[in-house]
Amino acid sequence: MMTPIVLLPGKTTTQAVGVRGDSFSTGRLYSQAVARAGGVVLQVPPLDLSIDRAEEIVSRFDGVIIQGGGDIDPARYGQQSKNEKNYGISKLHDDLEIAIVHAAIKLDKPMLAICRGVQVLNVALGGTLHQDLGTLLTDSESHWDTYHEITLEPGSKIAKAMKTTSPKNSHSYHHQALDKVAPNLVVSGRAADKTVEAVEHATAKWIIGVQWHPEDDAASEPDQQNLFDGFVESMSA
Repeated sequence: MMTPIVLLPGKTTTQAVGVRGDSFSTGRLYSQAVARAGGVVLQVPPLDLSIDRAEEIVSRFDGVIIQGGGDIDPARYGQQSKNEKNYGISKLHDDLEIAIVHAAIKLDKPMLAICRGVQVLNVALGGTLHQDLGTLLTDSESHWDTYHEITLEPGSKIAKAMKTTSPKNSHSYHHQALDKVAPNLVVSGRAADKTVEAVEHATAKWIIGVQWHPEDDAASEPDQQNLFDGFVESMSA
């Protein structure tokens, strides 16, 4: 079997070391988790050409990851910015990732959408977001750089991939979360406080979104690595 090749949209950055000038970047842990599963990640830079030809580009890959990052422009889901904690909004990142999500769904490519990624997936399909969980939860920091319990729906694609309904060491690092879930998405995991932690596409072969960061502990925690293994395995199913 040929090595699966996974598309990962890059971000613009001014903080890269070892290169000259501004650059594009992706998180190293995503690539390492995919590599342990037997795949290879390639970056697609956030350029107008990438956005304009998103479907053609996605067609050349076996799967897609949408990585974490800054917040989505609230205008994308019909709202104005309501919270001063909103950060990192980039039209270029939103344009590219939403275009890639639509292309992956149209072409029925396996997709794993992580943290910001699950929010992009939801917004791209018509859902909305809670702009800041601190306005809803008693503990405003309960999802920010912390580990907490997650319960997955038995029989869901994600539970089958992770081989558990209660994954261990799930690292949350988000202040936003899904509010109105898009019509074509099904909730398959929640935190104890009912925050949506996992969704999957109702009809696609394998499209899963998670609100936590499985890549952070995948090197040492089998439950988290299993998600990447299942993602890569789905490309040959």
